[in-house]
Amino acid sequence: MSKSLAIIPARGGSKRIPKKNIKDFLGKPIIAYAIETALASGLFDEVMVSTDDQEIAAIAKQFGAAVPFLRTEKNSDDFASTVDVIKEVEREYLSRFSKRFDSICCIYPTAPLIRKEHLAEGLALLNTFNYDSVFPVVPFSYPVWRGLQLNDGKIEMVWPENKNVRSQDLKPVYHDAGQWYWYNPLRVTDSLFSSNSAPVILSEEEVQDIDTHSDWLMAEMKFRLLYEK
Repeated sequence: MSKSLAIIPARGGSKRIPKKNIKDFLGKPIIAYAIETALASGLFDEVMVSTDDQEIAAIAKQFGAAVPFLRTEKNSDDFASTVDVIKEVEREYLSRFSKRFDSICCIYPTAPLIRKEHLAEGLALLNTFNYDSVFPVVPFSYPVWRGLQLNDGKIEMVWPENKNVRSQDLKPVYHDAGQWYWYNPLRVTDSLFSSNSAPVILSEEEVQDIDTHSDWLMAEMKFRLLYEK
């Protein structure tokens, strides 16, 4: 029987928003939403938080996540990538507990808008089509093909050939929603995005990157829109 693991990477040192991963978001620490959604999905044999911070670890356990070990100092600085962190978790589970997982989902701790049905859709795609990874994307709200750039103080089109093309005739372009990544640990070694990756397409109201105070307020507005009926 296949086994699945949820890894929630939550480092202690946040520069732009202090204590971002455990900051209060509409009544509870923002990381709680990722933990609770992962647990409620029923998709995982274990939901764990990878952190270097004892306060984050305590809060993670309070909301039902496992913290079987703390992150190493090497993978706790500003230069450690998401792949560095998740591969460390894989190695630790193997060496400490002799556990391997067939599918793993990396869920970001500041993604309160995630939905369990989207996680389920991602896992189904991963398993059905044998993709390396599956992650949510969202279309840009304005056609990027009509993008503008500055040139010697003047404004010009990046692609002037699209000046008179109707918006509906331009190919849609998507960006990473920054919420979660399902992946096959045997196939993914150095990147969660490969030529064999697939998307789950989300709407704009289901996605909000949180890097600034304004982003935070926007995420709260979207959460209320989605869930506070």
